[in-house]
Amino acid sequence: MANLTLNRRNLLGRALALGAAATLTGCDFDDPAHPDLVDRVLSAMSSWNDDVQAALFNRHTLAPTYPASAITHPPRFNAFYSMDQAPRVDPATWRLALTGRIGNKQPLKLAQLRAMPQESQITRFICVEGWRVIGQWSGVPLSTVLRAINADLNARYVSFHCADGYFESIDMESALQPQTILALDFLGAPLTAPFGAPVRLRIPTKLGYKNAKSIVAMGVTNQFPSGYWEKQGYNWFGGS
Repeated sequence: MANLTLNRRNLLGRALALGAAATLTGCDFDDPAHPDLVDRVLSAMSSWNDDVQAALFNRHTLAPTYPASAITHPPRFNAFYSMDQAPRVDPATWRLALTGRIGNKQPLKLAQLRAMPQESQITRFICVEGWRVIGQWSGVPLSTVLRAINADLNARYVSFHCADGYFESIDMESALQPQTILALDFLGAPLTAPFGAPVRLRIPTKLGYKNAKSIVAMGVTNQFPSGYWEKQGYNWFGGS
């Protein structure tokens, strides 16, 4: 409780600081003498928003689940490229490279992931653009994988790199949330290329852009890894 109170005080302090930034004497957002002022203020606000979401997040709180009758048909493709440009990764030769604060860095094979306990979920995928769909994903809880490779669960971040050059990261609390999985199947069958084959992150507590597809590397770190869209101005925490 003391830590939560402290976090809330810190958030309040940052909120007041942001308000002060907007009213600084002589600081006009359109003033050519301060061309980066808007960017700096918006960046501070985005960081504050991330901190608020992190402070409110509870990994024991589950995202809503749905009956099979609610699944969206046909499923909706989303990426920063067209469907025919989705990377084709050979599942037979695929390996998950492991980096950072991990005790066993031996790359994982797809068969090893399939041999681990599997979980299935029917959850809602929410895009930052405003649309949402419901789908069924199955795979290995990320917490199970992290423990199997002897990852440092006290580290701050888990990062992902993808076959298409995409990259993303999440906080460790979100990684350990029980519905966060490395998905292997979609709608009862192995993932196809447009939907992230052979392995994707499925994390229903976050917006769609956090759900990295066609993952080829995973790292555990205390250094902030950012993400593809975050580099272009999106909020990092990305809670849904």
